Amino acid sequence: MNPGVGMRYRRWISSTALTALLIPLAAHATLGKSVDSVQTDQSQMQASRRMLNAPTGYSVHEIQLPSGTTVREYVSAGGTVFGVAWQGPFMPDLRQLLGDYFPQYVDAAALKQARHGPMTVAQPGLVVRSYGHMRAFMGQAYLPAQLPQGVSADDIR
Repeated sequence: MNPGVGMRYRRWISSTALTALLIPLAAHATLGKSVDSVQTDQSQMQASRRMLNAPTGYSVHEIQLPSGTTVREYVSAGGTVFGVAWQGPFMPDLRQLLGDYFPQYVDAAALKQARHGPMTVAQPGLVVRSYGHMRAFMGQAYLPAQLPQGVSADDIR
């Protein structure tokens, strides 16, 4: 095995293990699922939730987790979570956050070289941007085809 490939694989395994350790710390609405996933996770995590003012056509649900991480779920008028954003001291559980889109994210992320800095996966059906460092993480994920008319990626923050 090429030593460079082995090192990238070990880093990927380490990142995956770290994410697995953080799973009990956070749960969130699931991308592409119904607004019910927002309510379920708020209750399960004993987190506070509030609705933010948003333009007509979608709603924004903000969940403040006990860990200090804030997650915003962007829900279309039809009741589907089309985008999520996070900010806080702990990285959210991307497996829960991305739901059925998580394998697509993992496959695309594995093709990128292991490096420090922002992680961006931009595909026709899924965009994920994640950046930060220990105790200061932020990012966004959205489904480009499900963005309501008049909503841009810049609105998901």
